[in-house]
Amino acid sequence: MNEYHTFCLLFFIAIIITVLNSRFTRIQTTIAITAVTLFISILLKAVADTQWALIAVHFSYTIQKINFEHFLLHGILGLLLFAGGLGINFDRLKKQKWEVLTLAVAATLISTGLVGVLLYTFCQLVNFPLNFIHCLLFGALISPTDPIAVLAIIKKLGAPESITTQIEGESLFNDGIGLVIFTSIFTVSFSNEPITLNTVGQLFMQEALGGILVGGLFGLCCHYSIKAMSSLYFKIILTLFLATGGYSLAESIDVSAPLAMVVSGIIIGNWSRFNALSPQEAAELDNFWQIIDECLNSVLFAMVGFTLLVVSFNRQDWLVATIAVPIVLVARYFSVSLCYQFFAKFKTYNPYSVGIIAWGGLRGGLAIAMALSIPADIWLDSNNILNLKQVILAMTYAVVIFSILIQGSTISGLVRKANRV
Repeated sequence: MNEYHTFCLLFFIAIIITVLNSRFTRIQTTIAITAVTLFISILLKAVADTQWALIAVHFSYTIQKINFEHFLLHGILGLLLFAGGLGINFDRLKKQKWEVLTLAVAATLISTGLVGVLLYTFCQLVNFPLNFIHCLLFGALISPTDPIAVLAIIKKLGAPESITTQIEGESLFNDGIGLVIFTSIFTVSFSNEPITLNTVGQLFMQEALGGILVGGLFGLCCHYSIKAMSSLYFKIILTLFLATGGYSLAESIDVSAPLAMVVSGIIIGNWSRFNALSPQEAAELDNFWQIIDECLNSVLFAMVGFTLLVVSFNRQDWLVATIAVPIVLVARYFSVSLCYQFFAKFKTYNPYSVGIIAWGGLRGGLAIAMALSIPADIWLDSNNILNLKQVILAMTYAVVIFSILIQGSTISGLVRKANRV
């Protein structure tokens, strides 16, 4: 079975779960898919030493046919982020621009540092051999909120407009700063190349600002091309080309392809929608991208659940994976709360804003993909039992599963309270 067949299998499983969920439980679709595939993964792990072991091994091998990191970061991410940007209201985003910028930059930096300090302190207390730089590396990959997970769950809850804009905008734009932090710490950890403030600044300018500029250029070119066309079919195909070819081109010139797709999506969704498309054409475009978004999200969250099959937990891994969840939650709440203490000097906000944005800062497949990019040949002990990649992957997976299943399914209560204010 090749990668295409594995993709089809995952899509089939996701569709079956979606149909059964809509018929019987009716919980949020991405949560249902993650929960069921996680349960299947646990079941397959449990039968590994029984007469069903051959089935478990074969299924695990099949899932591993898809390289999660490349499938997401160099595959479907451009489509998902373009679809997310397409649905962002630019007028609302402008009103919340300083909040979004502060949360995307300051909150990510504060959370990265705090996660690193708290995790390292815990490791020192229990004599777990994890270096401070590796604790910071985990903080860098887990602190940025995942736009795919956030958009898939938060936008359907009906939260107050200002809160929805802030949390969606933050998740879409903190990729740039998150990538710079992760790349910088990654370089310090695994490379002999020196890292300086000048290097970090150049990286930020190239990746983040370069991605925004390139995305703006791509979006403008697509807008005028759409405006010149009369066929709706070709207009939709052009947006599909922008989200695929544009993403690949942005990657090839070493700018932030995710940011480029977000900016391009915002341009098409807010400018082309009213100046190059009729209301009927705009509705058709939205329907097309909604289908793309739902289908790819279904496969992605199925892969998140099945990733358990490639995560090797030992007793020590369970220890740090368990403590990683509260550490990340504390760091997220503190960083968001600190930003809002600054915001409150200028504006009045819904009293549930901090709670919703902190609890709704979900993590998903992007964090897992970054964890999978860590070299696999680094051992933390002389007995080659504790592998750095597996330890960080175990912590990341624990946070992601808690984020999707627990935070994603309970945040509606906070949203209802905020709507009553």
